[in-house]
Amino acid sequence: MGGMDPISPLEQALHAARALVLADLVAGQVAEADVVSLVEESIVQRRWWVEQWPDGVAFVAGLVAQDVQDALLERYGRWPLCPVCGSGDPHALDVEPELGPDPHWVCHKAGVRVASVGSLGSAAGGAVSS
Repeated sequence: MGGMDPISPLEQALHAARALVLADLVAGQVAEADVVSLVEESIVQRRWWVEQWPDGVAFVAGLVAQDVQDALLERYGRWPLCPVCGSGDPHALDVEPELGPDPHWVCHKAGVRVASVGSLGSAAGGAVSS
């Protein structure tokens, strides 16, 4: 087995991205098994993408979040819904930067950063208003 090989930066980044996006899915109470498989599909694609473009390793979490958001839109509808705007039509948060490190969920309507990717649960206080 060759001893304790250090985990590559790519695998670390993918592991972190998976954990962050899953945390946000759990916060939004949408982490069903088929949704988790959407995360896994994105991880597979992004592993290939970073292998082609190693400098993109820092952008993986934001990209996985966007992949899952897009996949959910096709299947379920908008996610994650904005926890900031109490009135008006429900709308989803966007990931910014679209291609950059330290991705955040942003509400363009209110012009605010809501949470880092992976921190939606703390932003919404864990409470979902019914």
